[in-house]
Amino acid sequence: MATKPTHEQAQLHLQVYEQRREAKLRQARDWFFKNYFVENFEDSARIAAPGTENGALAMMVLSYWEQACALLNYGLLHEDLFFETSGEFFGVWELAKPIVPQARELFKSKQFLGHLEKAAQRYETWIESRSPGHIAAMRQFMKQMRPQTAKAA
Repeated sequence: MATKPTHEQAQLHLQVYEQRREAKLRQARDWFFKNYFVENFEDSARIAAPGTENGALAMMVLSYWEQACALLNYGLLHEDLFFETSGEFFGVWELAKPIVPQARELFKSKQFLGHLEKAAQRYETWIESRSPGHIAAMRQFMKQMRPQTAKAA
């Protein structure tokens, strides 16, 4: 976007940020980045099964970023401002991406994490035009941060 954010977009952006500071969501985000290392849907079901505390934490993170990206995709958030200040969503997408095809088939929902995916695809183009090599470096960093047990799997 070549335009500046509107006052309304800036206000909504701050509200989205304020939600990230909520204690339970902070706990969920912390858990997610330390534990959600999956190669397929079965891994996800083992690590964060529906109806479990870990399942609730994972879904809290996924649904939060899916909603934030929906606001972005509908133009309610300013894209440049969001991408400049909210890169965490891309890390969430990278960790969740392996389960998406199976989850979409299992749940018969082509839209499962669709907003997150669409925003992540645009972010890759956006950041690479400004900081070439960033995506590869970020993926390498995330790979190194995986626990040894997840690396071996």
